[in-house]
Amino acid sequence: METMYTRAPRRRKGGGAWYTMLFLLFIAAAMGVWFIYMKFIPNQHIAVPDYGMEHPITYQGEIMDQGAFIQNDEVMLPISALQKALGPDEPVYYEAETGSIILTTTNKVLRLKTDALTAELNQKPYELHIAAQSKDDAVYIPITPLEELYGLKTEYKADSGIVILLQAGESIQQGKALKSKGSAIRTKTSIHSPIAEKVPQGETVRIWGEEHGWLFVQGPQGQLGYMQKSNVELASIEKVPQAAKEEAFIPWKVLGSKINLTWEAVYDKNPNPDSIGTLKGVNVVSPTWFELQDGQGTIKGKADPAYVRWAHDQGMQVWALFSNGFEPDQTTEALAKADTRFKMIRQLLAFAQTYHLQGINIDFENVRTSDKANLVQFVRELTPLLHEQGLVVSIDVTPKSNSELWSLFLDRSALGHTVDYMMVMAYDEHWASSPEAGSVASLGWTASAVKRIIEEDGVSANKIILSMPLYTRIWTEQNGKVTSKAVGMDKVKDIIASKKLTPKLDEAAGQNYVEYKENGALNRIWIEDALSIQSRVKLMRELGLAGVATWNRSFQTSSIWPVIDEAINKRP
Repeated sequence: METMYTRAPRRRKGGGAWYTMLFLLFIAAAMGVWFIYMKFIPNQHIAVPDYGMEHPITYQGEIMDQGAFIQNDEVMLPISALQKALGPDEPVYYEAETGSIILTTTNKVLRLKTDALTAELNQKPYELHIAAQSKDDAVYIPITPLEELYGLKTEYKADSGIVILLQAGESIQQGKALKSKGSAIRTKTSIHSPIAEKVPQGETVRIWGEEHGWLFVQGPQGQLGYMQKSNVELASIEKVPQAAKEEAFIPWKVLGSKINLTWEAVYDKNPNPDSIGTLKGVNVVSPTWFELQDGQGTIKGKADPAYVRWAHDQGMQVWALFSNGFEPDQTTEALAKADTRFKMIRQLLAFAQTYHLQGINIDFENVRTSDKANLVQFVRELTPLLHEQGLVVSIDVTPKSNSELWSLFLDRSALGHTVDYMMVMAYDEHWASSPEAGSVASLGWTASAVKRIIEEDGVSANKIILSMPLYTRIWTEQNGKVTSKAVGMDKVKDIIASKKLTPKLDEAAGQNYVEYKENGALNRIWIEDALSIQSRVKLMRELGLAGVATWNRSFQTSSIWPVIDEAINKRP
């Protein structure tokens, strides 16, 4: 049987290399085409972005979370957009229960309600063309009063539905489109990304930034995106007009000197002015005349016209104190609503006018931390109206601590931005029930208390008044227990004289100190006298503060007033 063999076809010499070469040429050509496409052939597809809302708002090149509402061709902005644009210093308050909206500036308070065309600007009628509205879980405010109060501007682009929100005083770089067939604004930094808007030659865009060599711009229709630098040339700087400048309220102060205030503690009845004597150098008195009585905002007054006449005859201003009675429940209730806050404000304005006062001193203590924002809102609503009546507004604050009811509720930064003066009550370092004896206000502790508010809360030193104690405490230590009682300056002088004690300097406290035994107990006193007062007044001068205050006049020794006056006016 014969075996048959089949010979394989002979390959042509060099054939495999030829195919490989063709393949490589094809790849090179494809890559060349791709390179040309990537470098020179742009995407011409127009894809208008979907913002998920009918009238998106842009602000400084960003899309806001909530859109605008258009009614009768007027733009209405949601409160959330206002709060972002205006920031914490120009707040917008809304109360859902009553539909109340309150807009505040340094000198103005605008009160309006949803669905109402009547409003109040600094207690005077203010007419609206469009009412504020509550719609789809958002509250919208017409742009007209917002332009008047804050200088905000809006541009409504009907073709795209976009609203551009502009801040008063804002400066924006503009660019001019160069390409004859229109310069593309693209959704990404690539010529192959879709076009959001095409800008005709010569028209301007707003330039908000730069990314990966592309300009981030906003076109005439309001669309945001990226434009090649080669397609635009820098043009002029757009300057958004400033809001009408409000005339600044200038709080009273002694020309070339410092404020020297003392509180007059009025409990059951006012003191007889004839019994007070001369308070050399004191230029402001603050009697504790007004106190919150209930959660409905009722204020009880104890003002005395005779005291006011006496103070004015002495050349002193009267900044009456308004207290919350240190009652947290009624404070929470009174601060919680716009109507009760306004009720308190109206009463204070009436009291000030009736008794010819020059200022109101706010002293809210023992307040829940949850009421922090409402207290700030009350002060923001109160201050412009008191300023309109020419009244100085001050507030008392404690040194910073972790105390829930005595310190943490105070937003010192926001309050300091609003009021004319902030009294830092630099006492009690060691309080009545302190577990250990010590100074009511040692010098180092006092300095630290003031510096923290200046440095951490940004309160201007020239707004701060250093509040000093005219009292001290007699500390009694017996059987491992510590008790104390507050006494005035004359009482301590009597104890030192009767017991023939010799005060010694406690350098750490910056005060004179005595101790003595009585009935088997050790009594200790860190003395408030000329030394301690002079040291604190010197601190006030070194820190550039507005002045000093003393709590309270009845704890005085008469010789202390010339000491304070001389220390304030002493020149280095």
